[in-house]
Amino acid sequence: MTAPTDALHWLGLEAIPGLGPDAARRLFEHFPDAKSVFDAPVGLLKPIVGEALAREIAKGVDETEHQAALAWLNEPGNHFIPYTDPAYPEPLRNLPDPPPWLYIKGDPAWLARPMLAIVGSRNATPQGQRDARAFAQALAEAGLTVVSGLAEGIDAAAHEGGLSGQGSSVAVVGTGLDRVYPAKNRQLAHKLAEHGAIVSEFALGTQPKPGHFPRRNRIISGLALGVLVIEAAPDSGSLITAKLAVEQGREVFALPGSIHSPLSRGCHALIKQGAKLVESAEDILEELRFQWAPTYVNATEAPETDALLGLMGTEPMGLDALVAGSGLTVDTVSAMLLAHELNGKVAALPGGLYQRLY
Repeated sequence: MTAPTDALHWLGLEAIPGLGPDAARRLFEHFPDAKSVFDAPVGLLKPIVGEALAREIAKGVDETEHQAALAWLNEPGNHFIPYTDPAYPEPLRNLPDPPPWLYIKGDPAWLARPMLAIVGSRNATPQGQRDARAFAQALAEAGLTVVSGLAEGIDAAAHEGGLSGQGSSVAVVGTGLDRVYPAKNRQLAHKLAEHGAIVSEFALGTQPKPGHFPRRNRIISGLALGVLVIEAAPDSGSLITAKLAVEQGREVFALPGSIHSPLSRGCHALIKQGAKLVESAEDILEELRFQWAPTYVNATEAPETDALLGLMGTEPMGLDALVAGSGLTVDTVSAMLLAHELNGKVAALPGGLYQRLY
């Protein structure tokens, strides 16, 4: 369990009616912790959050109202990290409306790793889901934690891909962490809690509501270096995540599709607006190379990486030959080649050829 020593006061602050991210941020600018907020007189609080919220805070904390949450925090793998905690994810601190606190089920350490968000349609095609899994697996094997929203379709496929390799995945949800929505993803949520993390800014017991998901989306994009959109209709919520990513200074990537598919139109619109068209995980890794270098989660020590380098003699080889010889996927080989190029072990040559340098 990770939780502040005065967890009760933080839970009490979280339960104040009408206290949103903006008011909470103003409180954090004046007080070091939740107990200090409750200890402050109304006259000191009023200029910061207004009279109504100041009087709500002055009512104090009723411990009996938070017994269930305190019991949840005492369970293994459950965490509560407020904005003032050093463990709070640094990328979220710079948002204009950072979540005041995060409930986390799983390992909070995954939130400290570089992330790439993958989002898309809930009504994804089988091909779209295969693409999401393949991209997520390749990106996770390159050292990026895959973050998405635990929805059906592309989200679920991205989580599955992130969990299938040597990496992991993080889900940001729009409910309390004692709820799984949609219910059909319960088994996936269990895997995420075991091998990654599930994150929410909403209190335990919070049911899914339409207004919660745009708030969730700002956290998904805020945690990530960039957002990849796979299959999105023109009115898809995924485009909200992409818009938030632009506002937050993150990269936006889009996978093109058939001009006859309604699920391609959102991605094509993003590309027209300046999103980077991607055809492989290598396209994303190359775009991010100045922000982050692939690590492969120790993949440079993995047998498949040694085997890939072993295939490469003094003569240049094409990608198809390396894929056929290694037995790995195109995205995985492409990502590994980029990492070796950055490490000075492989040179990329004209004509799509690669050559081992030593």
